[in-house]
Amino acid sequence: MSHVGVPRGTVRKRRSVALLATGVLTIPVLAGCTSDGEDPTSVAVPQDIAPVSRDRVADGSTLNWAIDAVPSTLNAFQADADGATTRITGALLPSLFPMDAKGEPRLNPDYLESAKVIEREPKQVVLYKLNQQAVWSDGREIGAPDFVAQWRALSGKDSAFWTARNAGYERIEKIERGKDDLQVRVTFSKPYADWRSLFSPLYPKEVTGSPGTFNDGARTTLRNTAGPFRLRSVNKPKGTVVLDRNPRWWGDEARLDSLVFRAVEPGKRTDALAEGTVDVADIDPATANSIALAARYRGGNGGPPAHGPGAGITPAAALRSWALAHGSDEEAAETARAAREETREAVAVYAAEQKSLSGFAVRKSLEPSYTQLALNGESGPLSDDRVRRAIARTLDRQELADAVLKPLGLPAKPPGSHLALAGQPGYKDGSGALGERDTKEAQALLADAGWTPGGALRSTRDTKAGSEAEKKDEGEKPAAGEKAADEDKAEKAEKAGKKDEKAEDTEKDDKASREEGEYTVGDDKPGSRSSGGSGVTAQDKQPGGVAGAYAPAGTAAPAPAAVKSRLGKDGKPLSLRFVLPSGPGSQSLRTVGEKIVAMLDSIGISTQVTKVADDSYFKDHIASGDYDLALYSWPATAYPATDGRPIFAKPEPATDGSLLVAQNYTRVGSDHIDQLFDRAVAELDADASRDLLKQADARIWAAAGSIPLYQRPQLVAVDKKLANIGAFGFAAPRYQDIGFTARQAAGPPANGKK
Repeated sequence: MSHVGVPRGTVRKRRSVALLATGVLTIPVLAGCTSDGEDPTSVAVPQDIAPVSRDRVADGSTLNWAIDAVPSTLNAFQADADGATTRITGALLPSLFPMDAKGEPRLNPDYLESAKVIEREPKQVVLYKLNQQAVWSDGREIGAPDFVAQWRALSGKDSAFWTARNAGYERIEKIERGKDDLQVRVTFSKPYADWRSLFSPLYPKEVTGSPGTFNDGARTTLRNTAGPFRLRSVNKPKGTVVLDRNPRWWGDEARLDSLVFRAVEPGKRTDALAEGTVDVADIDPATANSIALAARYRGGNGGPPAHGPGAGITPAAALRSWALAHGSDEEAAETARAAREETREAVAVYAAEQKSLSGFAVRKSLEPSYTQLALNGESGPLSDDRVRRAIARTLDRQELADAVLKPLGLPAKPPGSHLALAGQPGYKDGSGALGERDTKEAQALLADAGWTPGGALRSTRDTKAGSEAEKKDEGEKPAAGEKAADEDKAEKAEKAGKKDEKAEDTEKDDKASREEGEYTVGDDKPGSRSSGGSGVTAQDKQPGGVAGAYAPAGTAAPAPAAVKSRLGKDGKPLSLRFVLPSGPGSQSLRTVGEKIVAMLDSIGISTQVTKVADDSYFKDHIASGDYDLALYSWPATAYPATDGRPIFAKPEPATDGSLLVAQNYTRVGSDHIDQLFDRAVAELDADASRDLLKQADARIWAAAGSIPLYQRPQLVAVDKKLANIGAFGFAAPRYQDIGFTARQAAGPPANGKK
């Protein structure tokens, strides 16, 4: 993720990248996750990982896990670290306080005996007592020198370290060993409520001890690790990262021999699953549908398909067969035979795919992230908070959440907070600070801001028909009506025909512009143009119109009712540029976008929809501010005081006149919100800190720069024989417990075989 306008080393990087939502499942074949009576506003959707005890998991085997691409770096503190970096390092490096199923940080006993604040005055002091068995893969104990080296690398004081994340580390004054290296005493210069976020992942001092190893050495390999697995190889040409058991691991032994992370593009995962290349993959609803239909096709239990091979014959093939039976020539007969063979082959391929997919289950939950409508408040109509609030109060968030989540059988309660999700201790619905959906109130807010129906047709300049200014501009030309009276009937008929042709050309041009990926909703009503409705009228377009029935030059055409209802001010329409991704994996964003467009259109706001390639969507449009409206997601966090501040901080002007926005891509913020975050992050009483964050969230709602719409669905295809893996929800995977419930055939871990 780009950090626009922020110098390297000054931004706290979010723990995961903003993600695009996937398409909507079209067939409701998946069961729900929550029991009757659960309240999604306060209860998290549970994990779906097929949990079993370790003694029921077979020892050995290789698991192939799909990732988008081999990560550019294995250093989680660098700017180009991504989800694959997080997934891989989670199996290799210490995480002191991983999140549990409720989204809370929990002490990890594999690395810590204890960790707590032992002094608050005059300064905050935290004492870590490390597990005495914890060692790096080279046999050296994990201790104070590793903490010291990581603090110095991430404190921001040495610009030679290329780090995108240092929040919290810059508050550390010193780190000392206790009675030995297994006790680490950390003293803070300023109080830091989110101290549990630090030193996760923890890198060995060999990585963080010098700029060279930190910047370059840890990008492609990690020679020293301390997890249930160790790194065997990274092969970018083959697209694999191979891990195997760590022989020095002191905790519960990993049930798998090898863990292979295999690069598979999201659009190719159905084929990869069917071919047996991967055992686990995050999937979109279309692939989930295929797996669910495979279960139906196989009778739900691996039985034979419900229909014979001939059931899939096409109408065209049937027609050729009829022609052959009724004495058609040999060429037609051969064509029909080839069609039948092609159909049989296609059916056979489909049946084989269905048989393979029937061996997978779809595990589902809600991701710890939410999708929002972002309103860019830097300039234009959206710089007015009344316009932003009006748009927010026009949205039916429940309808939008239903469109994405209900077909999946998942709870569809719109998030009530920007800083926590349902089930987390700090969650509280603060949307009341903005107000419920109310289109009348929205229209009143717009009117107060000067945007009124028909306002696009009125201008502060004199536009009266036949004015002296117009006559002067026209060079005192005679009126069009007088000229028409002097023309013969043939000439008038010719002009009428040309107008008809011009109208048809205009319609073709409008249609072409929509098909090319950019079009305006709200200004393309019959009898109007994107400019606001002036131009060819309905009568002009009718070939049978009365000859010579045209208004004098300078007379505005009567505006259709649809155009009169469009909102405008000072002769300008209220039209917003809505940027959406165009890729196949972004269908649900486009579905939600279409519904938002219709909602805004209902109160007179025109929307210019622009579809752009997925790979440029965030970098070239969201981060750079090249949009009015956009949809993207933010991950949840156990540390909102730290992680939330750069997202909602008030942008600051740079010396060159640009804005330093950190991660606040809506450019909407206030000093008061910043102050509440600053107080929350320094408040060591957890309840008091959460109260301050709730106040900040209420003000974020009222500012209406970011409108949470729905929590993202999490769909994972998993081999039915696998246990303790799937849709993890909030919680971090426990890699040592993952495995097959039946022994799998051994095979080279990097060749896609189990």
